[in-house]
Amino acid sequence: MSDSRTQIDAEALNDLAAGQHGVISRAQLRQLGASDTMVARWLEAGRLHRIHRRVYALGHTALSLDGRLIAALLYGGDQAVLSHTTAAWVWQLIDAQPTRIHITIRGRRSSLPGVRVHHSRRVDRATCRDLPVTSVGRTLLDLASMVTPRQLRRALAEADYRGLLQRGELISVLGKDSPGARALRVALDCHLPQLAETFSVLEERFLELCDSAGLPQPEVNIRIGWMLVDAVWRPQKLVAELDGGPAHSGAAAMKRDREREVALRSLGFRVARYTWDQVARTPELVVADLRRLLAA
Repeated sequence: MSDSRTQIDAEALNDLAAGQHGVISRAQLRQLGASDTMVARWLEAGRLHRIHRRVYALGHTALSLDGRLIAALLYGGDQAVLSHTTAAWVWQLIDAQPTRIHITIRGRRSSLPGVRVHHSRRVDRATCRDLPVTSVGRTLLDLASMVTPRQLRRALAEADYRGLLQRGELISVLGKDSPGARALRVALDCHLPQLAETFSVLEERFLELCDSAGLPQPEVNIRIGWMLVDAVWRPQKLVAELDGGPAHSGAAAMKRDREREVALRSLGFRVARYTWDQVARTPELVVADLRRLLAA
């Protein structure tokens, strides 16, 4: 191999690895002209570092999360897609970053300590953030067998909020014989799009309480004047403020809350205030109070 050819391949290698967040597969190395002997020398010299079988990091092993995702995809092969909780994170349906990466493939691969391989005869393939992932419908179906009902409802709300829900796609995936199908149907039956706009577990619990009691759903985290309020029923001119922790304790916080209440009343709104303990431990009293206020 001439010096010029070696230089060209080195540039191509660096460009390819850079575009893949520092990782490259054995098949790609062969396409660039690197023999198995050359790969073995680079491994011994520390130019390549083995991440998975036939998947390497170039130069160092300090991979970003995107690098780990692509390394898992390269391990899975050309048809591999990110799936389950990993795809849900890529679609921004859940907040928790993947620790163990989930991929789905049509062929056969063994799972690894950091990569969980799922096998399917048909893969619903989509693209998000330039990464191959399962479609949103399939992602929700897979997610349904891995998370709690509350987490699934939140993911469903996030998909709705981001305009990712497609009725035809959901109908298609719900027809599959899958462990998550029943859980997803239940989540759809009690779907609350407002969950995507909540900032805390207390706000989620409050919305779920309103839903289970048959109360009208409020808007959440809405700006009224200069204030961002937790929940509001505009037709009834009622604001609910939820006191969930340190943000509402202490003299300064109490003074600020009183000032907000005065400002809201000056704009024609009534204000109801509920704590975490009230919502979680005496929900029937909160519901009764809200019924009275909403009927007034």
